[in-house]
Amino acid sequence: MTTTRSPAPVTGQATGGAALVTAVTALAPAVWGTTYFVTTAFLPADHPLFAALMRALPAGLLGLLIARRLPHGDWWWKTLVLGTLNIGIFFPLLFVAAERLPGGVAATLGATQPILVTFLAVIVLGEALSRWRLVWGLVGAVGVGMVVLGPGAGFDPVGIFAGIGGAASMGTGVILIKRWGRPAGVSAVGFAGWQLSAGGLVLLVPTLLIEGVPETIDGAGLLGYLWLGLIGGLLAYTLWFRGLGRLRVTATALLGLLSPLVAATVGVAFVGESLNLVQLAGFALALAALFCGQLRPRTENGERK
Repeated sequence: MTTTRSPAPVTGQATGGAALVTAVTALAPAVWGTTYFVTTAFLPADHPLFAALMRALPAGLLGLLIARRLPHGDWWWKTLVLGTLNIGIFFPLLFVAAERLPGGVAATLGATQPILVTFLAVIVLGEALSRWRLVWGLVGAVGVGMVVLGPGAGFDPVGIFAGIGGAASMGTGVILIKRWGRPAGVSAVGFAGWQLSAGGLVLLVPTLLIEGVPETIDGAGLLGYLWLGLIGGLLAYTLWFRGLGRLRVTATALLGLLSPLVAATVGVAFVGESLNLVQLAGFALALAALFCGQLRPRTENGERK
């Protein structure tokens, strides 16, 4: 006589407290979804390094003033590494992709980050491969592609390299934050301030040597830099780093799918774009991947994976 095994049940990641942390953390990629629109609509063109610098350094210095605490011991070099990966490399590549590619193409490349993080968690953190989140990461990337890619999508090689490189850089930074943790006694805003400042300092000399300052920055450009620096920089990264310390890294990475979805929503709301049935289906698919990626299947003995 043979018996059949029922599939492993899926359960919520944790209690309502964790759900609240997840919701608050999700605000960060939601805000980042406005980057493509703000970059193309408000900022001076052809200055991705300067945009990255203005998003990082002023916000980072403000974070240091708020926290009133500097790195110590080996956290000096760790902060430099994290600031370079999460800010110094990621920011300019993000702006290059935003300028050289349609926002949808750039967003789709960024949506590959959860897949990368899933594999890095195995290599760097020694975690078992989460096939559950790997599958939903792939589903999410497909869903995002359905939303934002179209027959008019451009495939500039430099832009594509920038988009993939940015996802890889921040994905690596996210994994290292999970490995090293946050120093005891250091607030999330202080941790964000460390990395934004470090990344901004890494960008300072290349920006001045390669691009310099735009000839004119109008009022719209100034508001754009303030939004990206204060809201998309210091506030969003504070929420993101706080969430990374409390949630599973592979689940947190899947929250990044919100960024391209918000970018598409902003396009509908402010640029007069519209979504067809295929795009709406992709939107629903990406949201399903984001939600299901926060769940954790149980093993045969009832333990959560």
